[in-house]
Amino acid sequence: MQEIYEFLKKCGTYYLATMDGDQPRVRPFGTIDLFDGRLAIQTGRRKDVARQIFANPKIEICAFDGEHWLRVAASAAEDPRIEAQEHMLAAYPSLQTMYKAGDGNTLVFALEHGEATFSSFTDAPRTVTF
Repeated sequence: MQEIYEFLKKCGTYYLATMDGDQPRVRPFGTIDLFDGRLAIQTGRRKDVARQIFANPKIEICAFDGEHWLRVAASAAEDPRIEAQEHMLAAYPSLQTMYKAGDGNTLVFALEHGEATFSSFTDAPRTVTF
């Protein structure tokens, strides 16, 4: 999990895919955290992405660092603890202008039952599960 976290953190921006009914939706994301032994992402409860994850928790993430790419397939489960929100917002101070722990809008999803595949054009793919 540490390797996945470090790769996504290094990339800065990754792309998160969700399902909206039968239509896939992909958008840039930038939050990744390791909290309580789990990878986590953050969004606003009022956003379409939150509604889509609640309806279908299966998500995929894709990131590219210029040489290697990472694909992560996982289930996203809400972590409702204030501590998870505080940890995420401490890691991303710029979000504190829009979100506050316990504000009813800040939403942290822990990634569970995941499979991450590291790939490049020159190396064989390597898959890890978490």
